[in-house]
Amino acid sequence: MSSSAPIGVFDSGIGGTTVVKELMASLPNERIIYFGDTARVPYGNKSAGTVIMYSRQIVKFLLEKKVKAIVIACNTASALALEALKSELEVPIIGVVKPGAKAAAEVTKSNKIGVIATHATINSGIYEDFLHKTDPDIQVFKKACPLFVPLVEEGWVDDDITRQIIHRYLDDLIEKGIDALVLGCTHYPLLADEIRKVTGDGITLVNPAFECAREFRYLLEENNLLCEIGQTGEHEFYVSDGPKAFAELAGSFLGEGIVKRENVKVYTFENDDSVLKTYQIKRRG
Repeated sequence: MSSSAPIGVFDSGIGGTTVVKELMASLPNERIIYFGDTARVPYGNKSAGTVIMYSRQIVKFLLEKKVKAIVIACNTASALALEALKSELEVPIIGVVKPGAKAAAEVTKSNKIGVIATHATINSGIYEDFLHKTDPDIQVFKKACPLFVPLVEEGWVDDDITRQIIHRYLDDLIEKGIDALVLGCTHYPLLADEIRKVTGDGITLVNPAFECAREFRYLLEENNLLCEIGQTGEHEFYVSDGPKAFAELAGSFLGEGIVKRENVKVYTFENDDSVLKTYQIKRRG
């Protein structure tokens, strides 16, 4: 695989753009192909089998785009599908969970860490497993926050309802005396400013997206896939539904224009009856 090939990134929706933003900063020479499964978001209330099936479909799509490596920019898919995909793929692949857990273990001083995520990620116990492997004395306090994803997807980031829900979810965790809080879903960093107002400065917010981008750079270097020369091609964004809404939200978050392109393609998957319509979105400039 050529080092000039693009990298693939996928998520259940818009949340993975938090990873894209960090990858753009950490790997400015790389070209990114992103897929957001906005037609089937959220993944957090789906079964493991369903999440694995969706992930395989999207990986097939990315491989057709000749990506050299893949980032699962979704905590739920990282928790439930990463190991299965690793055993099936020839290209390197990384998830966001392990880098996030590692960072949380490094910053805590009280050994009390909070983890907020989707139901599927919380029930998998994967953050707890990684943290206890790092330090068995770490206490992990978990909380599923299923309403955060639809709030972000709806664009209700700076909203009184969102602030009330943050309090409902986090007040109990704060009372446990945690000094680190893992934002265990890639949608959650988009609420970081509002979350920080509730947690205060005494609790460090751990963003797995940032840690994942750093680990992914190491992965590319180890496999001699790091691109040393800037790419002339544009980043490409694909979604399975709602391209206009995605373009507006992702564009505002990334700080750069994203425009919807006209071409719409329908993909079918081998040994699967699923049909997935994808809309291509282009980054302006």
